Amino acid sequence: MKIALITENSQAAKNGIIHEALTSVAEPLGHQVFNYGMYTAEDKASLTYVMNGLLTGVLLNSGAADFVVTGCGTGMGSMLACNSMPGVFCGLVIDPTDAFLFAQINDGNAISMPYAKGFGWAAELNLQDVYRKLFDGERGLGYPKERAEIMARNRGILKALKSVTCHDMLTVLKSVDQDLLKAAVAGERFGEYFFANATDDAIRDYVKGLVG
Repeated sequence: MKIALITENSQAAKNGIIHEALTSVAEPLGHQVFNYGMYTAEDKASLTYVMNGLLTGVLLNSGAADFVVTGCGTGMGSMLACNSMPGVFCGLVIDPTDAFLFAQINDGNAISMPYAKGFGWAAELNLQDVYRKLFDGERGLGYPKERAEIMARNRGILKALKSVTCHDMLTVLKSVDQDLLKAAVAGERFGEYFFANATDDAIRDYVKGLVG
């Protein structure tokens, strides 16, 4: 699985901690991690939580990522922004229990975490435990398991509902404020990672036209 990490400006100084925790768990399990930044608070390309959502939509709908790990101070802003995008199902995850239940019941494709609220001593251990619950083993098995069938059915209903209530991603890209979109994809390593992994030609070509 291709996992993208996105960090917004208020928490950019913690990118290294988050990235190390994520790679230490995900890579031994056979997953690839792509760090889209921000890498430091001084990065030239600055991401807001709104841009986190837009970038998440670009990465997941283009096939450049299969799962996105993002967040902000409380985790709520990035979650809301992510869930405004077509095809994105983002959960607010604070602890390993949240991660387990989200993976087994909702089986979404993105999480948003709080990186200021409650982020203190041994925070990196909580991150590692969260990532283990998310990425080790099969997801979508249900909890309790005897309700797995109805949970899978509800996920399908929600996916169908979102396909009706949201525009497709290419329409979003063409309709959204273009300066906002350009800022969201202006990260230092965006081009390197995105164009090597994106599988949707239409989205890939549109983004290429923006970044040159």
